[in-house]
Amino acid sequence: MANPLPKLAMRPITMIRALLQTQAAGGYVLMLAAALAMIVANSALSETYVHTLHVHIAGLSVLHWINDGLMAIFFLLVGLEIKREFLIGEMSSWPRRILPGAAALAGMAAPAAVFLFFNADVPGNARGWAIPSATDIAFALGVLALLGPRIPGSIKLLLTAIAVIDDLGAIVVIAVAYTSSLNVTPLAAAVGIAFVMLFLNRRGVRLIWPYLLLGAALWAAVLLSGVHATLAGVVTALAIPLTSGRGPVESADCPLLRLEHALAPVVAFAIVPIFGFANAGVDLRGLSLDQAVAPLPLGIAAGLVLGKQLGIFATIMLLARTDFADAPVGASTRQIWGLSILCGIGFTMSLFIAA
Repeated sequence: MANPLPKLAMRPITMIRALLQTQAAGGYVLMLAAALAMIVANSALSETYVHTLHVHIAGLSVLHWINDGLMAIFFLLVGLEIKREFLIGEMSSWPRRILPGAAALAGMAAPAAVFLFFNADVPGNARGWAIPSATDIAFALGVLALLGPRIPGSIKLLLTAIAVIDDLGAIVVIAVAYTSSLNVTPLAAAVGIAFVMLFLNRRGVRLIWPYLLLGAALWAAVLLSGVHATLAGVVTALAIPLTSGRGPVESADCPLLRLEHALAPVVAFAIVPIFGFANAGVDLRGLSLDQAVAPLPLGIAAGLVLGKQLGIFATIMLLARTDFADAPVGASTRQIWGLSILCGIGFTMSLFIAA
């Protein structure tokens, strides 16, 4: 008997699985990059490592180019994922958004509350409340992939959905809480460029390169405005069309899906590991026990380990037991608890917010 579902209806699911595999494999590379950074930072190469990152090229340091330049491409991919998931993916309807949405919000609020419990009275530290609120999707999926087929697909998709919403929340936090000053003229230029991209979308322009060129100009304008430049990546992503202009979404013609799958391996295997190597190199030589258990590191660790775990697990179980949302299909309570623990892996976005 022929499959009653058209091929086009099956493609988004296949693409999501392919993207999950890319992100999981990228998690392994990220782990290696982070470990290598720690080794270098605590070796005789430490001084060279730090000096290289602060060499200036075209007015910005190497570290600045990585954190504001390369990571704009990372946020472009995150924006594409968010748009796809909300329009045609696992969060394309409100019932599907309730569980991951509520879990993600609780998973951001609880770690922030735990962090503030340890740091509210420490001058300057309270500003770091958002550091433990973000989940690193590449790391988390990389660890989950180590468990293989023993983990149901529903857990992997829920973890992805929570992390995607988590990233969206982190983007909003960066824009609202960590923009210290604004330069009105370039900000106005950035708004104008964003409207031009929206106009192109509305006019049915399906070529990718005009959006990318305007996205580069938007990045420069946002950088000069004082808002974090990586937000330009998200705005550009939201302007990329999801339809091919010839009917339903097609993997071969849809601009958003083509760009997403072109960027996914570059981001997973190059950009995020480079970011990890540049930012994870913490010199621990001479670190005392008192420093290790100071309010700042203790608040971050407790927020990620306890806050994430309690906030996400309690929310999922509460919504499932009260029938406000369906529990992940085929998942046991232990597996949901394990998912909650994995959501406490904070790396890319946590380092980004800390910076």
